[in-house]
Amino acid sequence: MIETSETREKGSQPSAASAQPRKKPDPKSIQCWDPATGESLGEVPVHSPDEVKAIVARAKVAQRSWGATSFAERRRVLGRLLDYLLDHTDELCAVIARDSGKTLENALLGEVWPICEKLRHTIASGEKDLATERVSSGLLLHKVAEIEYRPLGVIGVICPWNFPLQNVLGPTIPSLMAGNGVVIKVSEWTSWSAPRIQRIFDAVLSECGYPTDLVQLVTGYAETGAALCDSGVDKIVFTGSMPNGRRVATQCAKTLTPVILELGGKDPMIVCDDANLEQAAHAAMAGTFISSGQMCLAAERVIVFDRVHDAFVDIVVKEAERLRQGPPLAGGLVDVGAMTMPAQVDLVEKLVEDAIDKGARVRVGGKRVAHGGGSFFAPTVLSGVTPEMRIAREETFGPVLAIHRVADEEAAVKLANDSDYGLGSTVFSTSETRARRIADRLRAGSTIVNDFGIAYMANALPFGGVGGSGYGRLNGREGIRAMCNQKSVMRDRFPLHRPIKLYPVKEGDFARTKATIQLLYRRSLGARAAALVELIKGAFAK
Repeated sequence: MIETSETREKGSQPSAASAQPRKKPDPKSIQCWDPATGESLGEVPVHSPDEVKAIVARAKVAQRSWGATSFAERRRVLGRLLDYLLDHTDELCAVIARDSGKTLENALLGEVWPICEKLRHTIASGEKDLATERVSSGLLLHKVAEIEYRPLGVIGVICPWNFPLQNVLGPTIPSLMAGNGVVIKVSEWTSWSAPRIQRIFDAVLSECGYPTDLVQLVTGYAETGAALCDSGVDKIVFTGSMPNGRRVATQCAKTLTPVILELGGKDPMIVCDDANLEQAAHAAMAGTFISSGQMCLAAERVIVFDRVHDAFVDIVVKEAERLRQGPPLAGGLVDVGAMTMPAQVDLVEKLVEDAIDKGARVRVGGKRVAHGGGSFFAPTVLSGVTPEMRIAREETFGPVLAIHRVADEEAAVKLANDSDYGLGSTVFSTSETRARRIADRLRAGSTIVNDFGIAYMANALPFGGVGGSGYGRLNGREGIRAMCNQKSVMRDRFPLHRPIKLYPVKEGDFARTKATIQLLYRRSLGARAAALVELIKGAFAK
């Protein structure tokens, strides 16, 4: 059995300071809680393996007619989906905040907006990206060579808990445009919102005349995620931690189900000594405190040149001390919300304590915070972080701005690349030449110069990582084509209708074929001329 992305700390318990009086887990239902208040939100069912297989089977039936639709029809449905999100923005942001603990602003900017932009881009560019592509037929001049992008069938999606809406719609949008059905297993930590998200698809598909079985959400624990991998889906898109990515890949290998793995990160943000420090400081705060740092693209290692280190720290500390934290739906303005999973608070606390024990200095925060029954860790700024600290190497996934001090460019690049991960990266410098030079040396799936995280909003760019951050790509032409069977087709350009007779083998066939290959591929004129002579001799031989 695999663990899904949401169970990275499966078995661990929150400490006494954050523990809530909760029932023992029910194998048939999930008890949902508001992470900002500890209040019960109710229950959702656990889908059994048999139920998951039945759901996938229904999705396959629904996909048959959907896969035969035109691109114009798919654009129409995605357009209605965009309208629905815009019509219900306030409600959906409140649902996201209630289920995940993030602020309304983070829900709007980090979930609804990227989804709307992805829909806009896919509606505008999806047909072009999936149009049949003619390529060279090489020596076969009488043939036309094409690549067709056909639906795979049903895409299985396994989501983490950090972006309850975006993690569902992000892979679903290109899957639908490519003609697929989709079955999504959501995190047990953010399952309360699943029925509301399901109603989005039900409303749009019903209005447009398609069966709601085309897109279905399932809820459950690790067994449900494992069942989705074994259910006969045609591809799995998994977002989560590196260890759980390995488990999913192993599970899917048993059935040869292809996988896209969008895993964690330990992204570096390099601040050069010619950077605009105000710009860099606010980007670092965005990269650390949005969604309480619970982002795969979080700026988990802020690497600052020695000459500007103290000035940078002063700016960050001044701004971080002003941050307001609390339940996002309690009234009033909140900058940083709750953490979704209580055990993640424990992990962040341990990483910070380890860093302090090894010499890091707490400039702001540094400890969990009591806000009623919620799960909160204070917005934290650490300086003096060094590579031997756990927080320098392990994914934090919490609101901790960890600052490393380096002497120069060479040291910055070396430290940035000293990681098992390779998702995103950032460089701040007012010199375009210098920024590009550093960016070219960073081992990562993306590099952004003088900004944070915006590459994800440029949907023409592929999104993904290298190394421990996974493989495969979402977004861009590569992402939508990943939802397809890339089928090679050869057809006649000039119909010859003459058989190529390979049998029976005749005397001299080998010599003539060898001379032909020599003529085509030898690089010197002399050798090609010799091959031509051999061909001529063979033509006149008995």
